[in-house]
Amino acid sequence: MTTVGDLDVFEIVFPRLGIHFTIKDTAFTIFGIDIKWYGIIITAGLFLALLFGFSQMKRFGLNSDRAIDAVIAGIIGGLVGARVYYVAMSWSDYAGDWKSIFNIRNGGLAIYGGIIGACLVGGIVAKLRKVKLLPMLDIAGIGFLLGQGIGRWGNFINQEAFGYNTGNVFGMSGGRIQQWIAENADTMDRTMDIYRPVHPCFLYESVWCLAGFLLLWLVSKKFRKYDGQMFLMYTAWYGLGRFFIEGLRTDSLYLGNIRVSQALAAICVIASVIIQAVMLFKVRREGAVLYCDTEESKQLLEETIKNDSDDSEDVESKSEDGESEEVCESETSDDTEISEKNDINESNDDIKEEN
Repeated sequence: MTTVGDLDVFEIVFPRLGIHFTIKDTAFTIFGIDIKWYGIIITAGLFLALLFGFSQMKRFGLNSDRAIDAVIAGIIGGLVGARVYYVAMSWSDYAGDWKSIFNIRNGGLAIYGGIIGACLVGGIVAKLRKVKLLPMLDIAGIGFLLGQGIGRWGNFINQEAFGYNTGNVFGMSGGRIQQWIAENADTMDRTMDIYRPVHPCFLYESVWCLAGFLLLWLVSKKFRKYDGQMFLMYTAWYGLGRFFIEGLRTDSLYLGNIRVSQALAAICVIASVIIQAVMLFKVRREGAVLYCDTEESKQLLEETIKNDSDDSEDVESKSEDGESEEVCESETSDDTEISEKNDINESNDDIKEEN
């Protein structure tokens, strides 16, 4: 690790690809506060997922005006859940330093905790706002994959979420990686060579998530049979990839001798496959109507369109009123000028008569 000014500059190497460069984990500083690339990348992933989600609201039959409250609640719940989950599973690292619990600029967010928090809090608000939960979860599931696929590059900047030594073409190394291995050699379940490349698990998961995003988006447009199907497919797709990728990682969260995220991934895959099989059997036997095809959904969307139209008419009306006032003021000004000219002419005529 080298240092330039007040910013740490870390080396990153992909030996077999011939890639070698350095990177700063701090993007810029505002009022003495370092803004980390980790936070910027996570925010970018969240922002793009939100843009995607709102672009799909109408297609899934949801009223975006009502859904926005559930989305905001889901974001808050996701951030809190991700941090609580991580801290709970790494309590020994935070027990003596309460302030560090609230410092997330250098990482420490667990995706499964974020998913649980987002679904729980967002689901409660959706219920209160009378937003159908299953179509909302379908959109969220596809959006999660987009956000996670981008957000994983925050782990790349922090040089975290990597795996054991590897000789494959994508193997990477770096100053922070070597430092972490040296400091944690006694706690790992296998010996590692700090000078050999490691699995870039962040890259594996990013590619897996983005591929899943494209797949689920295409399936949702032509092959969606029932509400909730996309979320079930999300849990199966992400869980399947995470199960194998988690087995490569050196920084897994453990509960006893069990990798928590790997166990959750397996449970998600099994549960999702079973539920999907049951639902498909039920749909073939009894049929199903998507919420977007119901009269309730169509009525809500018509109200949304009407409200948008009314708002647009109000803006146009105000604009026309403003133009009308300007015309009236202009006409009044012209009348005044004409009147003043007539008064001057009459005055001149009077003078001529007296002469």
